[in-house]
Amino acid sequence: MTTLATSPRPEITPHCESIQQKVTQMIDDLIASLPDSTVLTSEERRGIIARYSSVLEGNFIYWMTATLLAVHSEEARPILLDNLFEEVRDAHPAMLRNFAIAAHAFPTDTDALAVSDELTRMRRFMGKLSPVQSLAAMAFFEGYIQKFMPYLAELAASRGSSEMEYTDVHGVCDIAHTDGLFRALSIEMENSPLEADKDPFEGVAILHHLMQRIVFYQEASPRA
Repeated sequence: MTTLATSPRPEITPHCESIQQKVTQMIDDLIASLPDSTVLTSEERRGIIARYSSVLEGNFIYWMTATLLAVHSEEARPILLDNLFEEVRDAHPAMLRNFAIAAHAFPTDTDALAVSDELTRMRRFMGKLSPVQSLAAMAFFEGYIQKFMPYLAELAASRGSSEMEYTDVHGVCDIAHTDGLFRALSIEMENSPLEADKDPFEGVAILHHLMQRIVFYQEASPRA
């Protein structure tokens, strides 16, 4: 992987480490709650892939760019730029689109609307340009994506797909991305501490709910 970050790797501070531990536990609990893919219907599997694609394809780079705009610390910027560079250079949104199409799960308007409210909340949160909160949210997101990839690949395979470039790449590269985001968070917390009345997990909670919506959403049955 080509990297733009050339400065020495900073140590994660104890305060940031406590946030990292909580975020990691939230990710692990979310992964543990995933339904057994073998008992889902084909349409349920399609829906998860489609809603995931609807959220990620058009928003991940936007959210990471918003986080870059929010940070104050020059030492944190190369870490975010490195992530964005890889996303753009390797056309990760195109990878995701190919993945969804191959699994016959390209998002419909229904899929997009299913996550619209939560997506709007996340966009408005990112618009606040809060560096510590944004970095915590993106660290959660990258960590979750990396651990979610095997499950997403199972869903696609069960729908007859063998197009796994997206899940293969993100199951590996997001480990380094998550580590980098926590280092950036540690830097930002030292240089620009969050106000005492602000919750560092505000964005994490919004994304946590959005990820649940992707997996557990069920369209209401039509009334007789």
